[in-house]
Amino acid sequence: MSEIKFDDTVDITDVVCPVTFVKAKVALEELDEGQILSIRMNDGEPVQNVPRSIKEEGHQILKLDDNEDGTYTLYVKKVGD
Repeated sequence: MSEIKFDDTVDITDVVCPVTFVKAKVALEELDEGQILSIRMNDGEPVQNVPRSIKEEGHQILKLDDNEDGTYTLYVKKVGD
């Protein structure tokens, strides 16, 4: 499987909910429509809540990768502006 090419990345492994979503949302707001954001997050609440919240905002979830170190990488395509 080919790697997803992304335009920007944000690491939210150093914060807890709900700040995780806030940081991800701010990073998405800085992108142009159609660009892709890579979000690195911890297992647990962030993996359960951040993708759902981003989807509720209307953005497209492309992929969620298990990094096999207790973190995940979520790829999100910005929809709308």
